[in-house]
Amino acid sequence: MKFIGSQLAYYMSDKDFKRNSKVLLKYLALLAIVIVIYSVLFHFIMASEGQDHSWVTGFYWTLTVMSTLGFGDITFASDLGRFFSIVVLLSGIFMLMIVLPFAFIRHFYIPLLESKKKNKVLRQVPTGTKNHILICSYDVIARDLVERLEQENTPYYVIENDIEKAIKHHDDNVPVLLGELDDQDTFILANIKDAKLVLINRDDFLNTKIILTIREIAPTVPIVAIATLIESVDVQQLSGADHVLPVKKWLGEQLANRVNTQHAESHAIGQYEDLLIAELPVYNTPLVSKLIRETDLRQKFGVSIVGIWERGRLQPITGNEKLTQESILVIIGHKEQLKNIDELFHDYTVNPHPVLLIGAGRVGLAAAKSLHKNGVLVNVVDMDPEVCKKVSPFCNKVYAGDASDYQLLKKAGILEAPSVLLSTHDDTMNIYLASYCRQLNKDVRIVSRISEARNVDIIQKAGANFVLSYSTLGSEAVLSISKDQELTVLGEGFTLFIIPIPKSLEGKSLAESDIGAKTGLSVIAIKENSEVMTLLSAKTILPHGAEIVMLGNIEMKHKFNKIYVKDN
Repeated sequence: MKFIGSQLAYYMSDKDFKRNSKVLLKYLALLAIVIVIYSVLFHFIMASEGQDHSWVTGFYWTLTVMSTLGFGDITFASDLGRFFSIVVLLSGIFMLMIVLPFAFIRHFYIPLLESKKKNKVLRQVPTGTKNHILICSYDVIARDLVERLEQENTPYYVIENDIEKAIKHHDDNVPVLLGELDDQDTFILANIKDAKLVLINRDDFLNTKIILTIREIAPTVPIVAIATLIESVDVQQLSGADHVLPVKKWLGEQLANRVNTQHAESHAIGQYEDLLIAELPVYNTPLVSKLIRETDLRQKFGVSIVGIWERGRLQPITGNEKLTQESILVIIGHKEQLKNIDELFHDYTVNPHPVLLIGAGRVGLAAAKSLHKNGVLVNVVDMDPEVCKKVSPFCNKVYAGDASDYQLLKKAGILEAPSVLLSTHDDTMNIYLASYCRQLNKDVRIVSRISEARNVDIIQKAGANFVLSYSTLGSEAVLSISKDQELTVLGEGFTLFIIPIPKSLEGKSLAESDIGAKTGLSVIAIKENSEVMTLLSAKTILPHGAEIVMLGNIEMKHKFNKIYVKDN
């Protein structure tokens, strides 16, 4: 009964069904009129032959003939009667056996199936849903985000206004709500007042409308909006968004922060409490060819080495790793400590030639501006003359043309460049260019953006040293806001984990725990009673009731949970 009621409610409100039902009813009315006419003619012809039958018999004969079930014992003797029988028979075949089934399927059965599909998509969150995250579009950022939310058992719902997309998401096991994004009822049914956060990730214009809609019914719910244009950041903030993320601009800046420039210096990539997490390239410095334990960075500067990048992969530290020209150390320390390291290494020239930037769209433009601000020379290659014109104020030289042209790349400085930054929006092109640039310059550091996570391994094999995607940066930013943490972007797939020390590790030393060897995670700090300890050693004891701060990817965290948390 509940299903029938929901179907009837859908039919009564669905405009397409109302239109279809009118067509079907008109046809049934026409069919009834034809049957009545045939029944009347039956009586007149039978009367002319001297036979007398009741009106019920007339309807019975008409339906029997039209449905091709036969004549039974009621037949005409005259040619006129038999000709009339043929007309009734043929019209019955056409109207009952061809048109009626088609009309029924087209105007009733198909709408019924469509209603079942539409009704299986939720319009309202289950009663009692709280601390959930609402997402206004299932885009690349959302796809990356929901994977993390599922791993952390955080409830979420994607709001979709297109029924076909909503059905597809539902069939893909994505929790989805059907509703208009500029309708307050949609968010009321989503229990927005008890939501943990709302991610608004449509276009800039629709984002503003959604923000204003939400703010009328939920003045305090945290709103995070994704801005495509930097000019729309202020508009969305003034409309009521708590956080507006210009992700493409950030992506350009993050990529620019990973290139090798004029001097060996640390690059801050995140923060934990009052400590900075930074990367330190060792190219052309005295650290090259040394073992990690021989660097003495902790003794000299008080910083801790918590990881090492080798060809796009973050490796845990044992102390016996040998540094190469391509090695990049991940270190943690206070601002003054990192400043002292920079002063020591500042005199070691990395490469005075301009960085080569290929692709100067929104991401590339942001990267060029960031490098220009830091006094780094940049040569740009882009196919679009208008784009080249827009980026030229921030560049040393601009070359309009195809980046796969060897002569053009040579003129742009590929053979001497310390770094190449690939920021085209095409993964296939970036992979091709990474391989091409690696063949042309074996020592160049290649930094690239990527769109699909499945292409990360491929582009690293092609020669990229550092890879970061729009989706990863956006999802990490949203997660950081939801957890009230500082954004730390280590690289594609790597992040900062803060986990209560499992009972199975309490009282053990880091050496005894063997976390790095068993999981690949890098332990960077221990937090106990609001105090953060980063000067860790193999003898450091993991205390009861404290938190352990680690760097790694999701797979590494799963290994940690499987090995150490399973008995908790």
